[in-house]
Amino acid sequence: MNSKKKVLISGASIAGPTLGFWLAKYGFEVTIVERSKSLRLGGQNLDVRGAGRAVVRMMGIEKEILAANTGELGLQFVNRNNEVEAEFPAEGNDSFTSEAEILRGDLVNILYDCTKNDVKYVFGKYITAIHQDSDKVEVTFSDNHSEWFHLLIAADGVRSTTRKIIFGNEPELKFLGLYNAWYTIPRIERDTQWARWYTAQRSRVMVLRPDNHGTIRASFSFLSDDEKFLSQSDSEQKKVLKDKLSGAGWEEDRLMKEIDDNNEVYFDGISQVKAPRWFDGRTGMIGDAAYCPTPLTGMGTTLAMVGAYLLAGELYRHDKHEDAFAAYEKRMRPFVEKVQKLPPGVPWLAHPKSKLGVTIVNKAAALLASRPVKMIGKLLSSKEKDVTKDDIELPVFE
Repeated sequence: MNSKKKVLISGASIAGPTLGFWLAKYGFEVTIVERSKSLRLGGQNLDVRGAGRAVVRMMGIEKEILAANTGELGLQFVNRNNEVEAEFPAEGNDSFTSEAEILRGDLVNILYDCTKNDVKYVFGKYITAIHQDSDKVEVTFSDNHSEWFHLLIAADGVRSTTRKIIFGNEPELKFLGLYNAWYTIPRIERDTQWARWYTAQRSRVMVLRPDNHGTIRASFSFLSDDEKFLSQSDSEQKKVLKDKLSGAGWEEDRLMKEIDDNNEVYFDGISQVKAPRWFDGRTGMIGDAAYCPTPLTGMGTTLAMVGAYLLAGELYRHDKHEDAFAAYEKRMRPFVEKVQKLPPGVPWLAHPKSKLGVTIVNKAAALLASRPVKMIGKLLSSKEKDVTKDDIELPVFE
């Protein structure tokens, strides 16, 4: 149908390679351009669930993903003395830890390995200009080289520069008033295979999670409506983090020291991408670039992989890209809107200001983790269902 058409994808993280996999399978000529000089293998835990699991199963990489599981046993809520207030094992119905819990970098590697023979990867370049007409898209890269393609798809994340070139300021980045810092720190004796969640006064949360590489993935989040932090330099942002960490207790000293010693502290404001349209002529966007739901939903990876599968299928099924884009959006947008609908009180309820609020959070966690509540959850849950917010049909496009 649409075979041998040239497609350029911007971004070699998760949505881009997944789209490349399916387009190559359907006979398209695919190039993926990535700004970094090599694969970006950093990052925290990802959760492949529901419809996302169905996609990786069809790709033939589910066993590899399960084999790369972080080994996390579940989540413990702890107090400032590191005493466990509540415990959610990995096998629980509403567990924080998924069977398919995998580090972002490990998933990126798996996707690259299963696409590198069928997709052309270009590292160390990015798109600087786009000119399109009725027949093609001419793309200019950062090295001033130009090349034409039939289609261009941005899959380069929530802060996508390609999206900016295509759509300008039309898509809204809806800031949720929450900042998060992620970084990898050395493992020490008191670390276990459990993830540990600590809630501190002044709307602060620390989470330490074990990985399968012998280190610990740390995150620190805090509430603030001040958006100026986003435009600050790395050194200024580190000062903000240390100021916000000060007085938090628990692993405060350890995380504080690592902020100074670590060159890979990723700090960002948590935002959703709200875009009235995902396509313009022969260009478009998928994944976080188009509809980031925030890490708070646990559904970003699923949206990225499901969206990539569906877009490739619609492009294969339709002779005209306009029809494919329309069919894709009709199928995908209701799913995106449902996933982006955050529960009431998120993220504020999990980030209390007062000592009383911290106590309430820990007591509520203990109640949810209690045996009677767990038994009720088992009775109400479907044993066949590993889907959350996943009412979306995945058609077969063969």
